Amino acid sequence: MPEEESTSHGLPTRESNSQRASAPSTPQDLRHGAALSHSPVSILSQVDFNGNPLSDELLAKTFHQLMDEHGYVLMCNVPDTFDQVRFCRELGTFVPNYTGAVVGDVRPEPGMDDVYHAGNTRPLTPHTEGYDFAVLPPRYIALWCVTPASGPGGETTLCDTRPWVQALPDEERKRLLDHAHDWKTTEGVQRLGLDLKTRHPILEEHEKGLIVRFSCNNLLREDDDSAADLQERWKRAFEAEHVAVTYQRNDMLVWDNWRLLHARNAFTDRSRHLRRIQVAA
Repeated sequence: MPEEESTSHGLPTRESNSQRASAPSTPQDLRHGAALSHSPVSILSQVDFNGNPLSDELLAKTFHQLMDEHGYVLMCNVPDTFDQVRFCRELGTFVPNYTGAVVGDVRPEPGMDDVYHAGNTRPLTPHTEGYDFAVLPPRYIALWCVTPASGPGGETTLCDTRPWVQALPDEERKRLLDHAHDWKTTEGVQRLGLDLKTRHPILEEHEKGLIVRFSCNNLLREDDDSAADLQERWKRAFEAEHVAVTYQRNDMLVWDNWRLLHARNAFTDRSRHLRRIQVAA
């Protein structure tokens, strides 16, 4: 059933993500992984308790406080007049998507249902963006919802790698910083005519913070048992600890791509439509 929206003084009266996440799981929920998900806590309303829009200064201040603490921010109660592109421009320089479009569309595309690609309805495994870039990966990824999926699935899932990295033994951390791996791009991007191959370490020190690169299926392990072990450990940790974001219209999710892994649950509604911007450090 499609989500319905009603408002009172500009504030949505429908169920929150937290309320929906606490509902009993059905067998269909289990197939989409919803029963293993935690509700997001880093949520920023663009209107206050009186239904008045936050000032630009207060919105930016709270956004950065939440981003520093959690590594992601879900903005809700977003008015139709909100300029997502202008907001993202304040975060940094835009990084084009694979097609060259700066504002990309994330929705099912013709001819992509049989490959691993964001442009279909299949699940995506935990990863960071830009591991296949020769340059630095984007610092921030922003998604906002044009049309939410009706029915189950379609959640963006997120997990913070910071505690995992901090828990690494010194020897393993040094190996992840020192040893460069080969990476390839996804099947879907290859179908667009971009056969990207790069070589980077999984962890990279940068003056603006630690960069984490990760993919469950596009890190070429060769005979590297240590890389395979890390992939399996982090995949299990992601499954146990991730938060799942269920979109409502105009919701905007921004996360630190150097720090968080993200994935996507499968869905069936092909009208699901998000827009996407990548932002450099």
